[in-house]
Amino acid sequence: MQSTSLALSPSTPFPKPRSRGLLPRSSSTRNELPLKSLERGAHDSALLPPRAASRLCFASRPNAQVPASPPPSSSPLFPRRKEDDTRARAASVPESVEDDSAKLSGVARTLRLGVMFGVWYLLNICYNIYNKQVLKVYPFPATVTAFQCGCGTVIILLMWASGLHPFPRLTRSQLATILPLAVAHAMGNLLTNISLGRVAVSFTHTIKAMEPFFTVVLASLFLGERPSFWVVSSLVPIVGGVALSSLTEASFNWIGFGSAMASNLMNQSRNVFSKKCMVNKEEALDNINLFSIMTITSFMFLAPAAIFMEGFKFTPSYLQSAASQGLNIKELCVRSILAGFCFHSYQQVSYGILQMVSPVTHSVGNCVKRVVVIVSSVIFFQTPISPINSLGTALALAGVFLYSNAKRMKPKLKVS
Repeated sequence: MQSTSLALSPSTPFPKPRSRGLLPRSSSTRNELPLKSLERGAHDSALLPPRAASRLCFASRPNAQVPASPPPSSSPLFPRRKEDDTRARAASVPESVEDDSAKLSGVARTLRLGVMFGVWYLLNICYNIYNKQVLKVYPFPATVTAFQCGCGTVIILLMWASGLHPFPRLTRSQLATILPLAVAHAMGNLLTNISLGRVAVSFTHTIKAMEPFFTVVLASLFLGERPSFWVVSSLVPIVGGVALSSLTEASFNWIGFGSAMASNLMNQSRNVFSKKCMVNKEEALDNINLFSIMTITSFMFLAPAAIFMEGFKFTPSYLQSAASQGLNIKELCVRSILAGFCFHSYQQVSYGILQMVSPVTHSVGNCVKRVVVIVSSVIFFQTPISPINSLGTALALAGVFLYSNAKRMKPKLKVS
C-alpha cells in the first residue's frame, strides 16, 4: 500500500468536495476512450500488427515511453548486409592484433619457403648421386631417362587421382602449344643423362652454369629482348669460368661436354618458347600442371625412342652385366626407382617454389642449388679437382649469381 506525504502550510486552501456524478471528464479521459476502443478493435479484427497496436497503447498514455525497436535481425526476406558484419568485426579487432597476425603469417611463409628450398636441394643431391651410380653400371641413358619419366607419370596420375592437385582441362590449342615444349624437355633431360654418364657430376653442372648465356642469346633472337649492359657483363665470368674448368677437367671428353651444352640449348629453348607461346592467360596452365603434362608427353615420346636407339635393355642379361660391375639387380632397381622419384619430386618442388617467389629469386636459389650439388658430388664421389679447376667452377658460379642480380636491376627511365 502506497503512502503519500503532503506538506501543509497555513495558506494552503482546502478544496470543497464535489459529487462524483458532477465531475467533468478531462481531455485526457476523452481521448483515452476512442484509443482503447481502437486498440481493442485492432486486436480483435487483426487490422493492425501487434507492434502498431502496442504503439497505440503507449500513445494512449502520455507519460509512458515507447520502447525502442530492436535491431533488425537477419532473415531470408531481409538479410543483414555483410558490410555491417565486416565493420563490426573490423571495429572489434584492434590494430595490434592485425599486425601480430600479419607478422605470424609472414613468418610462416618464410619457414615454408625455407623448408621447400631445403627439400629441393636434398632431392637434387640424391637424384644426382643415385643417377650417376645407375649410369655407371647401366650405360643406357635413353632407357634410364624414359624410366625416370615413367616414374614421374605414375606420381602425377596418383596426385590427380587423390585430389592433391586439380586435374587440368586441356584444349587442342593447349596441347599443340605444349607438344614442342615437351619434346624440348625430353631432349634436355636425355642429353643431361648422356653427359652424366660420360663425365663427372661436378663438371656437368659446371657446364650447365652456361644456361644464362643461352637464355640471353635465344631471348634476343626470338623474343626481341635487348639485354642490359650488366647482364652482358655477367656472362663474361660464366663463359670464362666454364672454359677454365674444361681445360683442367680430368674426366673431360667431347661427348660429355657437347651433350651438356646441347642440354642447355634445349632447356633454355623450352623456357623461351614457353614465354612466347603461353601468352593467353585465360588458357595458360599453372606451373605444376604444365610440368605434369610435359612429363607425361615426354614419357610417351621417350619410351619408343629408347627402344629405337638402344633396344629393349630390361632383359636379364643386361641386368646381370650391371650386377657384375658393382650393383646387384635389387640395388640397381631400387636406386633407379629412387632416382626417378627424386627426379620428378625435385622438379615439382621447384615449380611450387616458382609459384611463391619471383623468377629472379628462383634463379638465385637455382644458383645456390648448383653449388650445393657440385660440392656434395665432389665429396661423395671423391672427385679429384685441381686448384685451377675449382677456380674456374667458382668463377662460373659467381657469374651466374651476378647474372641473377643484374636481371633484378630495372633500367631507369629517362625523363625528357
